[in-house]
Amino acid sequence: MDIQTRKLNFIQEILEVNSERIIDKLESTLKNEQQKLDPILKEKLTSRALKSNENIREGKVFSRKEAEAKLKERIGI
Repeated sequence: MDIQTRKLNFIQEILEVNSERIIDKLESTLKNEQQKLDPILKEKLTSRALKSNENIREGKVFSRKEAEAKLKERIGI
């Protein structure tokens, strides 16, 4: 089952919940997990951007065609 289907199923289940206590717990869990992920994601994206800038300064760049060729080589096409 893909992520979109899982999300839709989860939404349908939430719509059937009639307990405010359960909704409170779900909201709390979601907020806590998002707070954990956001700093990690921000750190990873910042790190990748800094590394990309470094590669550009050092001339470690290649064209789209070169990138496609490298990818094809890697996966054996």
